[in-house]
Amino acid sequence: MTTPLAIITGGAQGIGLATVELLLQEGWRVAALDRDPEAVAELDEAYPEAPLLAMVVDVSDELQVKEAFQHLLAWQQENHKTTGLDLLVNNAGIADPECGPIEHLSLTDWRRWQESHLTGAFLCTRAAVPGLRERHGAIVNIASTRALQSEPHCESYAAAKGGLLSMTHALAISLGPEIRVNAICPGWIETGPWQKSRTRTAPEPRDIDRTQHPVGRIGEPSDVAATIQFLASDRAGFITGQQITVDGGMTRKMIYAD
Repeated sequence: MTTPLAIITGGAQGIGLATVELLLQEGWRVAALDRDPEAVAELDEAYPEAPLLAMVVDVSDELQVKEAFQHLLAWQQENHKTTGLDLLVNNAGIADPECGPIEHLSLTDWRRWQESHLTGAFLCTRAAVPGLRERHGAIVNIASTRALQSEPHCESYAAAKGGLLSMTHALAISLGPEIRVNAICPGWIETGPWQKSRTRTAPEPRDIDRTQHPVGRIGEPSDVAATIQFLASDRAGFITGQQITVDGGMTRKMIYAD
């Protein structure tokens, strides 16, 4: 049986890092793409003996994505004598949701959000489809609950994440039955402990932060990673074109001002 292979974009920190670590523990081979050289170096150093290919890649850059997939194929053939791909996780993107008032938002900044989330997912998906078809793999797009509800001044982020949801169901129809495509909408996920060492934090949630969530706690990157693992598995073989919210029930809670 061929060892499964996953590509995780934004794979050196946060949700991406948690996914890389979980899949490595479960026996996968993993390629992690991330634009932060410092974070990529730390990931590489943490797993010197693992079947891990960590690459510095800006997924919004067409040439960099093309070269990364060529490098991945060479790595597969040289080290594992295989081709094909089992999972693509489109997770990379600007994490900060606030773009400021719309009347002051520049076209350049608007495009930065769209390119990092949406164009990056398009470029990586386009490059990954031949390998995914070969193994009847899966794609998981990491959207956000901010694609479903909003705070003020988050138009760029919300539009990019909403675009990912629409692209998810369109791809599911276009690529099925060979490839399944789903999206995850994470809610409040505390990624501070999962950052590179220089920027790592360990914030302590307040009671009010916990009680906003029906499950009684804030989310962790491992919560999303576990959902990704499920969607990539045969147990999710009848699930495609869907968006799954992983938010501790927060978006289901009605909140009234006192």
